[in-house]
Amino acid sequence: MNISSICYGIGALLYCPANNTKIADYVISEKFGNKYSLALCLEDTIGDDFVGEAENILIESLRKIFVKHTDSDFYLPKIFIRIRSYKQIESIISRLSDAGSILTGFIFPKFCPENADKYIDTLMNVNEVYNLNLYMMPILESPAMINLKSRYDILYLLKEKLDNVKSNVLNIRVGGNDLCHIFGFRRHVTESIHKIRPVSDIFSDIITIFGTDYVVSGPVWEYYNGDGWDTGLRNELIDDKLCGFIGKTVIHPKQIEVVNNAYKVPQSDVNDAKSILGWNKDSASYVSANTSHSRMNEYKTHSNWALRTLMLSEHYGII
Repeated sequence: MNISSICYGIGALLYCPANNTKIADYVISEKFGNKYSLALCLEDTIGDDFVGEAENILIESLRKIFVKHTDSDFYLPKIFIRIRSYKQIESIISRLSDAGSILTGFIFPKFCPENADKYIDTLMNVNEVYNLNLYMMPILESPAMINLKSRYDILYLLKEKLDNVKSNVLNIRVGGNDLCHIFGFRRHVTESIHKIRPVSDIFSDIITIFGTDYVVSGPVWEYYNGDGWDTGLRNELIDDKLCGFIGKTVIHPKQIEVVNNAYKVPQSDVNDAKSILGWNKDSASYVSANTSHSRMNEYKTHSNWALRTLMLSEHYGII
């Protein structure tokens, strides 16, 4: 089980097109609050003919945030760049110079056997050359995973490659919309993606293969306005958590608070977790009723749950 605290702290990851000229001011003024991460996207949100322009705006945005943060006290989120090519990693870092220090890492879209080595090797080389410790967050959304005959082979191969650089992998992310697009699916505001069986089966396989060693983050929820958008998001978050996802990609600031609140931990869970992890290992019994006598605690089968529970309470708080 992954017990690295930083991996649990991505939380609500706010996606923003990298060509948004206002994003630096929003970060500096704490417009989005002080409990979120930020992804600046150079991939699907940017037209193919405007990538160079978006890169320039992104560089200026990060430089502005960096300079302001040297003499002002404001919340600096974990900042990631979602690239469309491994070649952008070194190009962006070289242009950022000292401003690269505020960058947490890169997001690798459509991570698959054909591009995995290029992504990984380039990032690790940049870390060495520029004396950085940048992280990677690969997104599993490739159409190749649809094929049942090869899905397991692909996922296990990708895990094997990531295991070699595990300390630099913050989250495994899933591309819910990309996978739905392959089938021509789109959920309504009252529907959870986990009820779309062809897609949820892929999610289940990803959790099964990666979930014991990595934090896997939940898919984007498209709705942010209109009747029921927040109720629908809360309901999908319930499914996310039950299926093993931690955190979620968000596409509007209004979604941040909903995601953060969903991952707050009940006080009763914290009490049980502390009791389980503080168990007297010399005791003759490894099972006992909890303090409220409402459920059974068992050291050998609940210790991983307890570790995860305390990690979540540390980053999201307690209800």
